[in-house]
Amino acid sequence: MGGPAARPGPSLKARALRYLAAREHSRAELAAKLARFVTDEDAPGAVERVLDELAAKGFIDEARVAESLVHRRAARLGNARVLQELRAKGVPEELIRTAAGALRDTELARAQEVWRKKFGQPPRDAAERARQMRFLAARGFGGEVVRQLLNRPPAEDALG
Repeated sequence: MGGPAARPGPSLKARALRYLAAREHSRAELAAKLARFVTDEDAPGAVERVLDELAAKGFIDEARVAESLVHRRAARLGNARVLQELRAKGVPEELIRTAAGALRDTELARAQEVWRKKFGQPPRDAAERARQMRFLAARGFGGEVVRQLLNRPPAEDALG
């Protein structure tokens, strides 16, 4: 970046607090982001110490991370995608299981709303039905939910 006269950047703690001010982050996410900024002057384990301190003060809370992600993403995504995002953020498996239980009860209603906004009418033919199914599956809605949602008679008789 700069020469020897370059001003040092923010501390690891300041960077972590800046990330947390923007949105909830899991411990694993913060560790990955902060690892890029560790310098030779930082003591070994500096990132872990910063994260321990922030967790002790309640700034890092895995349950809040899970709740925040579910709140932000569940309206547009199916269970599989939401749970995959939780795993990618390093949320503990017990919190993921809890979220899965809560999401399971609302998946059909959420899929109906996503489908209504995108399509709004039953598929006209097999190709359109396949397109709608792919759309919902790509957003993480389960096969059974997609079948339930699209299990309607075609709008017109295909032989007609």
